[in-house]
Amino acid sequence: MEQTEVMKPHTLDDLVKVLNQIFASDYVNVEEVQNIMEAYESKPQEWAKFAKFDQFRYTRNLVDVGNGKYNLMILCWGEGHGSSIHDHTDSHCFMKMLQGHLKETLYEWPDHKSHGEMAQKSQRILQENQCAYISDSLGLHRVENVSHTESAVSLHLYSPPFQQCNTFDQRTGHKNTVKLTFWSKFGERTPFETTVSQENN
Repeated sequence: MEQTEVMKPHTLDDLVKVLNQIFASDYVNVEEVQNIMEAYESKPQEWAKFAKFDQFRYTRNLVDVGNGKYNLMILCWGEGHGSSIHDHTDSHCFMKMLQGHLKETLYEWPDHKSHGEMAQKSQRILQENQCAYISDSLGLHRVENVSHTESAVSLHLYSPPFQQCNTFDQRTGHKNTVKLTFWSKFGERTPFETTVSQENN
């Protein structure tokens, strides 16, 4: 299938418009989406209003709902914050670095016959403006801000959107289903829930 003819997004608003254009059809061209997200050069003044940090854990902040085809969100990682190992519920996951660095560790799906330590496939450091991609066919991953002095901010696109995912215990491969919540939506803090769970990234 031919790629949509798109301009390089110069602003975050441009990026949202282009993504809406790309996701107008049901076909997702992974390379095209990755290229477009990578082409946007991070400008903190454009995304700062969405970047909400929490002292104790990373936050998921909704930016755009993409006409129901995807969720675009900004994740804010304080020093030492990280996710659990998790899947992506049969969705495409794109992750672009806006500020700082994150370590991504990729894992094989657990072998339920062995119930042993989960097998690690690869590890890499994602640099500012780099865009990564993962789906369940590629495996599971964990994302961490390993810096003790700098926070990190990343832009994530999930298509189709999902409200829950599975997390995995690295030592046993044991699976647990968690509900996903947003720390904020469109720059506004969401009502606090006593049972907040947001183990995805």
